[in-house]
Amino acid sequence: MFKEKEFTFLNIWKASLSLLLSGLLLVVTLPSLKYMINKDYDVVKGSCTIEIDSSGRSSEAVFHMQHSSDIYDFVDIPDLDSYGRAVPYYCELTVTKDHAFEIGYKIYDSQSRELIQESK
Repeated sequence: MFKEKEFTFLNIWKASLSLLLSGLLLVVTLPSLKYMINKDYDVVKGSCTIEIDSSGRSSEAVFHMQHSSDIYDFVDIPDLDSYGRAVPYYCELTVTKDHAFEIGYKIYDSQSRELIQESK
């Protein structure tokens, strides 16, 4: 049996809009995905402060780089209770080459450069 299907303007509009949005999503994430697959990372070093944001259900650590005023977010929260959170640290953050996604961090004491904690 053969059944003719009618294509309405609304169905064509929905299909073209979903194709456009999926193409846009691919263009936005493809460069970072390329860096993550090839494990082509960049290490950002410098003095930073760490702020813990625990609003809502999830918590995250926000690293403020002082020399470049960049901000990086990590879900893995460092345990810095004995050192304090508002004091400056020396941080080495591993990010993708385009600085869009965070991979890991290492936190050092700002004076002695002794490793305090690193991400898992």
